[in-house]
Amino acid sequence: MKGRPQIVLDIAGVLLSNMSLTCWRDMIRETNLSAESLKVHFTGIKRQLWTGIMREEEFWHSLNEAYPELSISRAKEILYSSIVPLPTAQYLERWSELADIHLLSNHCKEWIEPNLSRLSSFTKSITISNQVGLCKPEIEIYQRVETFLVAGEEVLFIDDQEKNLHSAKLLGWETLLADEEGDWVNEVESLLRKFINA
Repeated sequence: MKGRPQIVLDIAGVLLSNMSLTCWRDMIRETNLSAESLKVHFTGIKRQLWTGIMREEEFWHSLNEAYPELSISRAKEILYSSIVPLPTAQYLERWSELADIHLLSNHCKEWIEPNLSRLSSFTKSITISNQVGLCKPEIEIYQRVETFLVAGEEVLFIDDQEKNLHSAKLLGWETLLADEEGDWVNEVESLLRKFINA
């Protein structure tokens, strides 16, 4: 008898919304700043934040130093409110009845914490980059997740960025690119039906 498939999902862009240019635009609405330059600043230090080298408070401090005219309290409020569940998050409960669900995310845990309690009730493990000092596409973070998976079972990894799929493939996992329209959900549903009927 087969066991349960192992589904590993990214969080941002798959289950929760990504920080968009709109988020940065909202932050600078009352200033003469450029949303694009704010986004570039974030991109430049994102890896440090994602790997925990830079703590969340240090990120806000760096933003304040670079853009003193920006209201950091307002920026925090905007960022936190911009990260919301996507419609695809509603499938987790049902999928968790058919498969073991694991989450793997490049993120700052503090930013997704408000949404984690609901997501975590349907998961076997959650790995967030700034908590483990590694980030995708480094293979080591996938290997860390692998320690939570049931050996010998089929593994499907879903991410919204193609560059993050390669390391999963090296470990022998099946991969699926999450499109913005959410059509990837139909593929998961189809795979689970096949698995059940096998």
